[in-house]
Amino acid sequence: MDSTPHRHSSVEAHRSVGEHRSAVRDLLKPLTSSGRTERLPLLDALGRALADDVHAPLDLPPFANSQMDGFAIRSADVPPGGTELRVAAPVPAGAGASILEPGTAVPIMTGAMMPVGADAVVPIERAVPDSFPAPGAEALVRLPATAAGTFIRAAGSDIASGELALSAGTHLGPGQLGLLAGLGMADVEVYSPAKVLLITTGDEVVEPGLPLDPGKIYDANGTLLAASMEQAGLHVTRTGIATDDPQELQALLRDHSQGMDLIVSTGGVSKGAYEVVRQAMEDYDVEFLHVAMQPGGPQGIGTFDGVPFLGFPGNPVSCLVSFEMFLRPVLTSLLGAPAARPAVKARLAEPLTSPEGKHQVRRGTFLADGSVRLEGGPSSHLVHALAHSNALVHVPAGTAALAEGAEVEVWIL
Repeated sequence: MDSTPHRHSSVEAHRSVGEHRSAVRDLLKPLTSSGRTERLPLLDALGRALADDVHAPLDLPPFANSQMDGFAIRSADVPPGGTELRVAAPVPAGAGASILEPGTAVPIMTGAMMPVGADAVVPIERAVPDSFPAPGAEALVRLPATAAGTFIRAAGSDIASGELALSAGTHLGPGQLGLLAGLGMADVEVYSPAKVLLITTGDEVVEPGLPLDPGKIYDANGTLLAASMEQAGLHVTRTGIATDDPQELQALLRDHSQGMDLIVSTGGVSKGAYEVVRQAMEDYDVEFLHVAMQPGGPQGIGTFDGVPFLGFPGNPVSCLVSFEMFLRPVLTSLLGAPAARPAVKARLAEPLTSPEGKHQVRRGTFLADGSVRLEGGPSSHLVHALAHSNALVHVPAGTAALAEGAEVEVWIL
């Protein structure tokens, strides 16, 4: 058993949403410790987060190049009224540096290296004629006056060598991976994904696909949370459904928690007579408390044999909201992955009421006109309404009612 003196789970503490999120962050802070990283090829790092700052090893672009198909010139060679210049040999993309002779114009392709001595590019459509001559042909082209620096991408104009390219903790999406590839990096150091042991509890709960006897319900929580965690980049191990026997639950945890970074359970955390998780954690450093949130108020937090533990409520919407309000944003803040839920302002399509002392989280559909339609009521069992939602609607503590058209914060799922 955990040698740390346990906190008495019979004492019911109360926390705000922010306070409990901070407690979860403190619990999971070791996930950022050294040795919890790995080096991966860029594409394998998609969705992960940088473990270290990355500084640019070179200028990007590495050389001055043309922004347009056109003619590279010395701006001083063309007077205000324009002039004719002799066409020199072209510079294709990928070719090395050439030298621009005075009084000449060099055909140049987009991205090609600027010739030495050239300080501007005239787009092909501004030239007369507005086409390139055949290679090797003697030709003249009339060009307008063009200021120095026009249509030139300077070396290091995107990022200069030595500058901070991406900070540790940055979530790696396509844009970030594209930058690293552009800097010549083939692989990158990222945080390793957390390994989570997920346990569903309850004698009344049955695995989907099995016969459903009277008084039983199918387990939605296991699939709901496992899918949420996998989508967030966690490695999830499920044990099947635990019975309401505390000793059996303890044995199950001991058998499967070794090597895990976190244990998450659903159910058995309220104040009823048969709350198996509370009973199983009686001699461990686990606290059971109430967060001022609807749904998802009852929560458990602590450690089991040194492994961080979070106990979520048993109703499907409650456990999903608990994940979205606590575990997911904490992983984002600590590891940079998963990406934060987009938060937008929306107008309520209908009025609502809320317990004034609680932060209410409603399910809704964010619509194209910037409004949000509530799906179902506030009850924590309405998984059908959850399945038809694409957003979480936040009603902060201290708000008892909101009228139709009131502005609310919405997290896009």
